[in-house]
Amino acid sequence: MTTEAKEANLPVAEPRVQDADVLVIGGGPAGTTAATLLARKGWKVVLLEKARHPRFHIGESLLPMNLPILERLGVLEQVRAIGVHKVGADFPVPDEAGTTHVFRFERAIDPQYGYAFQVRRDEFDQLLFNHARANGVDARDEIAVERVEFEGDRPRTALARDKAGNAHTFRFRYLVDASGRDTFLGNKLKLKRRSRLHQSAAIFSHFRGVTRRDGADAGNITVDRFEHGWYWLIPLRDDVMSVGAVCFPEYLKQRRGDNETFLIQTLQARPSVWARMGDAERIAPVHATGNYSYTCSRMTGPGWVMVGDAYAFIDPVFSSGVFLGMNSAERAVEVVDGALREPGRESALQRAMEKRLKRGLGHFSWFIHRFTTPVMQHLFAHPRNDWQLEQAVISMLAGDVFDNRAVLRRLRIFRLLYAANALAMAPRAVRGWLKRRRQIGQSFDGDTLQAGNP
Repeated sequence: MTTEAKEANLPVAEPRVQDADVLVIGGGPAGTTAATLLARKGWKVVLLEKARHPRFHIGESLLPMNLPILERLGVLEQVRAIGVHKVGADFPVPDEAGTTHVFRFERAIDPQYGYAFQVRRDEFDQLLFNHARANGVDARDEIAVERVEFEGDRPRTALARDKAGNAHTFRFRYLVDASGRDTFLGNKLKLKRRSRLHQSAAIFSHFRGVTRRDGADAGNITVDRFEHGWYWLIPLRDDVMSVGAVCFPEYLKQRRGDNETFLIQTLQARPSVWARMGDAERIAPVHATGNYSYTCSRMTGPGWVMVGDAYAFIDPVFSSGVFLGMNSAERAVEVVDGALREPGRESALQRAMEKRLKRGLGHFSWFIHRFTTPVMQHLFAHPRNDWQLEQAVISMLAGDVFDNRAVLRRLRIFRLLYAANALAMAPRAVRGWLKRRRQIGQSFDGDTLQAGNP
């Protein structure tokens, strides 16, 4: 009801029902990818984003396997223009001052691309959002879906509200939930499950003037460990660096005072990180966020599919978030397009999507859940390429965890190598396991990854 109608006590008509073939909730990389590709297939697509583009978001590091998707979307050169060239990932060795192992993507097994980009997510997400509009998507920001109504077991109607308070009703044939950590359907259908294997929290901001690596490695992400977790340093355009720490929840719960003081204290705990912050100036708010890892018990259902963080979120140590979101969106397009054309194929298409995506998520998760253990620290500090195992790990870091059988075979062998090393250093391995298990029962409540939300 408008303010004028309220004041005049006039009857207000119900909001006009707007029809679409597909409704996409969420205007981030996953949602815009799905919307763009579905519109290209001739479907009428409405995409609703609750925030206004451009908006701050964390998760600035892309993987080489993002690039074929960007090429298929037709935005690779636009992303290249706003991105920082990234040839690999740096892993400083905690006990060896000045020693850094660089895992260059060009050394992956059968690499499609030997590089990736770092991007400011406000620029990247807006680029994809505008591109969706240019491809025929009815893309709207500052309009939040409040409720989805089902007919039988299928979602059919969404009720939304824009920034001015106006109500909107959308009727659709298929729903794509790309709502990110809001996990719209996961919460509505009570599918969201906190991870029983891993928990972490993070504190982060943007700085100008942080020292970069020399030469070709200037654009690399740096992943540096410390006692309570790990740091990221991600070079962005215009001398900006995204800097943060992913920590055990019990550590972040020790926070006293303001976020900035705690972040600085955390960065000072690792000399190799603090040495790069000497001339740094903070240029963005400091955020803290908790309860990182979760998954939903289902990815699909009659008439709906989840993509990206709407289905699962895992610790971002290997920069997998944007890639997994866009990759799952491409798979969702196959499901939605096939189900709308041949409804009898829906279940089979959904099962195939879930099987493939869970396989890739499983490989990332296995490494992530063990990244802070003494065993994994030892293996990353002493990389060896016997049986091309180091190259397989680089392939995983590049995002090649779905269809490359040569990579998948070697990643399974790597797990055996991990187990053998765990036995060889059993006392340290057990202490690390117990410490990791203790974190799972901890929680930390902070703001979200997106500025301005409670």
